[in-house]
Amino acid sequence: MRTKLATVLVIPSLAFTVVAGVQTSALIGQATVLDEFAGQVALGQQITTLVHDLQSERDRTAGNLAALQARKTSANQASADIRQYYVAVDRSAADFREAADPLAGGDAAWQVTYNRARDAVDDLPTLRGAAASGAVGTDTVIANYTRTIDSLLTLLAQPSPGVERPELTQMVLRYVELARIKEVGSRLRARLYAAASAGAYGPTDQVELTDLRAQQLTALADFRVAATNAQVLRYEQAAGDAKFTAAVAMEQTTIATGSGDAKVLEPFRWWSLSQDRHDLLRQVESDVLGDAVDEAGTRSSDQLRRTLLVAGAVLAVLLIALIISVMIGRSVARSLHELRRHALHVAQDELPEAIERLRAVGHGVPKIEVPPSTVRSMDEVGEVADAFVAVHRSAVDLAVEQAIMRRNVNAMFVNLARRSQVLVERQLELLDELEREEGDPDQLASLFKLDHLAARMRRNDESLLVLAGTESSRRWNEPVALSAVAMAAAAEIEQYPRVRHEAVDNLYVIGHAVADVVHLLAELLENATNFSAPFTQVKMTTRSSSGRTATVEIVDEGLGMSDTALEEANVLLAEPPAADVAASERMGLFVVSHLAARHSIRVRLVAAERGIIATVWLPPSLLAPAPQGRALPEPAARTTLAAVAAVPDSVTRELRLDGVLAGLPGVPQQRTPPRPALPALPAADAGAATRVRRAPTRAEDVLKSVGATATETGSTWWSRQGGTRAGTLNGGPATVPPAASGPGGPTPPTVPITGGMMANGLPLRVPMAQLPPVDDEPQPAARIPTSRVEPDPEAVGSMLSKYYSGVRRAEAEDTADVRRTIVDQEAIQ
Repeated sequence: MRTKLATVLVIPSLAFTVVAGVQTSALIGQATVLDEFAGQVALGQQITTLVHDLQSERDRTAGNLAALQARKTSANQASADIRQYYVAVDRSAADFREAADPLAGGDAAWQVTYNRARDAVDDLPTLRGAAASGAVGTDTVIANYTRTIDSLLTLLAQPSPGVERPELTQMVLRYVELARIKEVGSRLRARLYAAASAGAYGPTDQVELTDLRAQQLTALADFRVAATNAQVLRYEQAAGDAKFTAAVAMEQTTIATGSGDAKVLEPFRWWSLSQDRHDLLRQVESDVLGDAVDEAGTRSSDQLRRTLLVAGAVLAVLLIALIISVMIGRSVARSLHELRRHALHVAQDELPEAIERLRAVGHGVPKIEVPPSTVRSMDEVGEVADAFVAVHRSAVDLAVEQAIMRRNVNAMFVNLARRSQVLVERQLELLDELEREEGDPDQLASLFKLDHLAARMRRNDESLLVLAGTESSRRWNEPVALSAVAMAAAAEIEQYPRVRHEAVDNLYVIGHAVADVVHLLAELLENATNFSAPFTQVKMTTRSSSGRTATVEIVDEGLGMSDTALEEANVLLAEPPAADVAASERMGLFVVSHLAARHSIRVRLVAAERGIIATVWLPPSLLAPAPQGRALPEPAARTTLAAVAAVPDSVTRELRLDGVLAGLPGVPQQRTPPRPALPALPAADAGAATRVRRAPTRAEDVLKSVGATATETGSTWWSRQGGTRAGTLNGGPATVPPAASGPGGPTPPTVPITGGMMANGLPLRVPMAQLPPVDDEPQPAARIPTSRVEPDPEAVGSMLSKYYSGVRRAEAEDTADVRRTIVDQEAIQ
């Protein structure tokens, strides 16, 4: 905001600075032009001095050369006579170069003219040598000197102050015209002095003299037009001098008239009188040029003074404007800064704190006070601050209303979920009674499916409680093994047979978090099974990390997710959103995120080569040591906690019909391929064999069965010597009967015949060892007693769970080791 405010204040200042700068620059340019003009005009003093000396050298050289050619003087005399003029010209030329060099970087046109004049002056030694040797004529010498003087006079007329100052241009024209009058008079003198020295006029001298006199009259007329009255008066005073008039009178005698030819003048007298006239013109020229130099210097100084005054005034105005702008800007910026600080404090601290207080209260809505604005100014900024306070107050009121509405909606969710839970629990109890009374395997399977759907409905009710921010009603008082928690989560989903579980047994979850962890894992498992092919497996692995935390990985082979969807899902899991319509559309991830946040659990989804890997990190606060007296059975006799929650219906039915009934007396035996035998049921339990209920498939059943298993001695089914269980299917004391021949034929021996133990502790099955002799004739089957003695469903389920767990472990063994062990046994026999 300060930058914008500074921009608003600085832009006008910059605009003013630019305009003032342009004006000042124009004034500075004018001052520079006038300064250069004054310097060039001042250089005219050196130029006129050099021209005056060159004119004397030219005129004297022309006379000496004419006398030398007419043999009226010698070369030595001519050289000695002209030497003093050379010295004067060289001194004037040096002064000219010294004064002109500082002005060499000025106007380009002036620079070109100066270079031409300087080159002409530099060629004087060559011209002097040619004249001294007599190799050239008088006309050539006069023409070459005149060319050099014309270049200097052109440079004298070069200064220009610009078209906007015609008076200064007229001033330059005055002394230039006077210099041309003087130049024409000098050329007349040179012609007449050469003719006087030679004693006669040349063929063209009279024509040349007539033309020069006409030029002299024209230049004089131009001077009278351009010059001021004072300058004209000064020229007339010089022209009225006796020396000037004597020279003019002598010159008039050289004009041819009708009564006679032009007179040849006496050379020394003519030189003396003409030199006096020339000096008088030089004095008038110097006066006129001095007036021009003074005027140019005055105008340049005035312009420079005006430029400095304007620049100083502009700078002063600019400084005053900047000071006022800074003061106003700081005042506005201070108010805006205070308003910004107040707005940020409200937006980042007060309003979020108020909303958090409204979310955190359990009952009732606290009264939230909105403080007044800290901006005390009475301008528009103060009005904006008051308006922002009003907005803050409205936002707090709206948040209070939303909190009340959200609390009411949550209460509705809780009431509906509790009512639905009550109905589902009653439904589960009714299903338990129906399952105990049902004897038809197909009907029993349907009841199992209905039982499972009811359990899933209960989980949906718990999800509603999560939406409402209420904890689950199912709680556990003691720590539960993490492997049991994982299996309980698998028992909560529909496609539980597809879940494969690998767990460690030294991890326990604290009791109050068991239900939420089961719910969280069940949601992830359901997503994994729903979004993968039915024929694929979902692997769930639990392991400890550094002994302080636990990690659960769920890997599926499904379609996977795009990078964008995966990133959005991880954001949702990391930061639980508020309950809205989107939560109902993606309830699984929503519930997982809220349950994870409730217990500081981290959940992250990562793309695998095929499918998704869901990783769950349980913090140390959720882990507990194993409870006293609770230890899992040894690996060789443990069920791996898979229960029948991981047993397919087909396998369970086969075990129920072919395995359990195989041990009942009076039931015909099928000659099927050998499979692991089950313990025989007592004769009193034969009537209940047709109604054996499958092992529990609910989370609480799995957790309860784990607790029961921890107090038992474990199964001796796979031991070499066999043994008896501490409890029977009905819960009463009983002993497994030995092998005997019943009415229906021979029954398998109670103690299985094994071929030793493998390295992993499992027995090696001996093919065909359990079958009766081939020559035995089967006896007709006796009728099964119709007495209805119900076995304990939990015991039957535990037995089937252990049996299927052993089958699973045996199938996982390397077949190469089995074959090698069988070959060794046959070799021994």
